[in-house]
Order: sequence, then C-alpha cells, then structure tokens
Amino acid sequence: MRVFNNLRTPELLQTLQLIAHPTKFLENNTAKYGDTFTVKVMGLKSPPIVFFSHPQAISDCFAIPAQKLDFKKATHVFKPLFGENSIVFQEARSHQQQRQLLLPAFHGDNLKSYGQAICQITEDITQNWTSGTDICIHSVMSNITLEIILQVVFGITHGARYQELKEKLSSLLEDVTKPWYSSLFFFPSLQKDLGTWSPWGIFLKRREQIDKLIYAEISERRLQNNAARTDILSMLMSAHDVNGQEMTDEELRDQLVSLLLLGYETTSGVLAWIFYLIHSHPEVKHRLMQELNTLADLTNPEAITQLPYLTAVCQETLRIHPIALICTPRMVKDSVEIMGHKFTSETVLVPCIYLAHRRADTYLEPEQFRPERFLNQKFSPYEYLPFGGGYRGCIGAAFSMYELKLVTAIILSHFELSLTDKRPVHPVRRGITIVPSGGVKMVVTKKAKLKKQTILST
Repeated sequence: MRVFNNLRTPELLQTLQLIAHPTKFLENNTAKYGDTFTVKVMGLKSPPIVFFSHPQAISDCFAIPAQKLDFKKATHVFKPLFGENSIVFQEARSHQQQRQLLLPAFHGDNLKSYGQAICQITEDITQNWTSGTDICIHSVMSNITLEIILQVVFGITHGARYQELKEKLSSLLEDVTKPWYSSLFFFPSLQKDLGTWSPWGIFLKRREQIDKLIYAEISERRLQNNAARTDILSMLMSAHDVNGQEMTDEELRDQLVSLLLLGYETTSGVLAWIFYLIHSHPEVKHRLMQELNTLADLTNPEAITQLPYLTAVCQETLRIHPIALICTPRMVKDSVEIMGHKFTSETVLVPCIYLAHRRADTYLEPEQFRPERFLNQKFSPYEYLPFGGGYRGCIGAAFSMYELKLVTAIILSHFELSLTDKRPVHPVRRGITIVPSGGVKMVVTKKAKLKKQTILST
C-alpha cells in the first residue's frame, strides 16, 4: 500500500480543488497514487489528511478506540452551523450517551410512525401537478425533505412561526449550498462580522433569528408537556440519560440544526439522483414499476418499504452517489496502525465512502447502475457504507432509507415522468453533498386515479 504525501501542489490549490470538484479530486488522486493517499489542505499549518478506500483500511479505522482520536478538531468547520453541543463534536463517553438518547427516535415503532406523514407530505406537494407540467426534480425533492424535517423532525404545525422558520431556513440552506458561501466555513480568516452587509454578518444574523424561533418552539413545548406527540423533537425532549437528566434547550437546538443540515440537502440530492437514474435506465424503471404495481394498498408505508427491488434501487443509487463522500474525519491523538502502516499524532484519517463504492475488486463494473447487484450479494460494512460506519455512523440512516423509498414510490405510483433532456448529467457539489447538474428537468403525465384498496393484515 502506497502512502503519498502530496507536497508539490500548493495547499491552497488542493483546498480549492477539493471544494470545487471533490469527486474529480478524489478520482484523480486514487488513480495516480492508489488506495491510500495523503493531501494537505486548509492553511499552512494544517495536518496531513489521509484518505482510505480499501475495505481492510476502513475496518481498521472504525476499530480505533475513540480515546485515541480527536473528532472535534477534525470536524471544526461545521461548528458555526451545528453548535458545540451537536453529536458531531462529542467524543468518547459523551458521544455514546448522546447517541443512546437520539437513536430510539429513528428506529423501530418510532420510525414506522412517521410513514403516513412522509407519504402525505409527498402527496400534498405534488397534488397540483397536471399532465404537461415541467418540473425540476431536485427543487421538488428539496421542498419535500424540508417539509418532512419541519413536520416530522421539528414537529412544527402550520402557523406564523412555521412559515417564518421555513422561510429563514430555506434562505440559510440555499446559501450554505453555494460553493462560495460554504467556503467561508473552510477559511476561518474569512469569518469576520463586518455588519449586515458582510457574508459572515448575514450568516450570524440569520442564525440568531432561526435560533430565536427554535427556542420559542422548545419553550412552548415544555409548557404544553404533551406526551402524545410523536415528532422527533418531542421524543428528544422526553429522553433521559443514565443519570436521569434531560437535554438542555441548547442541546436540543444543536441536535435539531444538525439533523436539519445533515438530512435536508443530502436526502433531496439522493432523491434527485434516484429519479434521474431510474428514468435514464428504462429496464430499471420497467422492473420497478412492475413491483410497485403489485401493491394492493398504497396507503400502507410498511408494505412499500419492504419491496426488495425498490430497496435495491435506493441502495445502488447510494452506492454510486452516496449522501456524503467521506466518513467523519478523525484526528489521531496517539500513534495508530492501519494495514501495517503507522500514523502519528495530528494526522487526520478519512475513510472515503465515494472511492470505496467504486472499487472494481468489490463491484463488477462499478460505474454501471445495476440495482440487481444488491439482490444477489451482501456487501460488508467496509465495502458498502453510504451512511458511514462504526461508532460514528449516521444515526438517521434508517430514517433516510425509509424516506427515500416512500417518496420515490408515492410519486412513481401517481405520475409518469420523463426526462426533458436526454444528455447525461454530471455530479456537482452543492453544500456538503453532490447533486446532478441542472437539477434534473422532467415533464409530468398524471396517471388515472385508481380506487384505493384495502388489504387484510397477515
């Protein structure tokens, strides 16, 4: 295994390449230097950053004890957005405790309780589509995922606060996804509050306004103390740690904003890829529609999410275009060993999801979109890891998969869609994720409305 220190290319240029064209940057480096390569970015005093794509190297990374790693320093660029109480920045015992508090809201019966709401939101947003309507699928998916976060995660009902929060969040999220704006978080020297006319000043003011609305919602919920509510915020408010302590308002705010930022653009981006890939591969669309047509009851979310080919389509999309290109970076405190190579203090280790998913020795013809590969084979968590892995894996992985399948199935069951531009799209960076260029323009044909049928539970 070769470890290359890319010292000839100036650090600033490497940083700009990684920000502007991340997939090309990763592909070029792995093609030139192999499974493991080292770069230096983000400032003259930055530590070496080592990317891994070999399954054994990723397994070794996940197995490193948390006490030997520093996650705060490796992920500091997100702190102004997420807040210092976010699970992203917690380490060792604190991270484990927060994870135990958050996980139940995204699994089991709690997860199933969100199904009807996700389906209803999807139907509400698409209800005015008529035959001949032109749509930008990425914009539609952004609207759907934001509504799901507001209603299912935040649990905010329609009203003045709902509308104001939606407008301010939409504005912030739109800015954060712009390369020039998101670059502010990579370069601390640009984070200067020069008033409301400056980019950082605008960000701070908007963050303050959003926080005020979130804290008002939390305060109102505490007064209501409604145990019947099933939204994620309510469940987090009722959760207690091993010492019987509830989350503070600040902790709740930081977890909510983290869930928003990690679950909005990422999920909408994957949904855009799903619709593009389905409609640019007729054989996949035909097989998927055959499976969807076997459903006797579209009002049963659990029946939808159990469909094997629909699941495989989502899995294969996440393989080629994962929600994030990399796992959570981890900075070495003490010397660690990965596949026989030692890495010293302050080295940043980055298991690379994007490159792991495109290994020819793991996936036959990895550039091809073939959902059936997930019907015929089970891949290890070090070969297929769209939501990261180990003790730092995404807590919302099950929720995201649930959402992807329901939104896809509801839209395909009600509408016939076709691409208006047959030219291939290419991946472009948008915030922390990679989306299809052009937003995927499509035209709608409304299907004849079928009578809803009820099936007996078995």
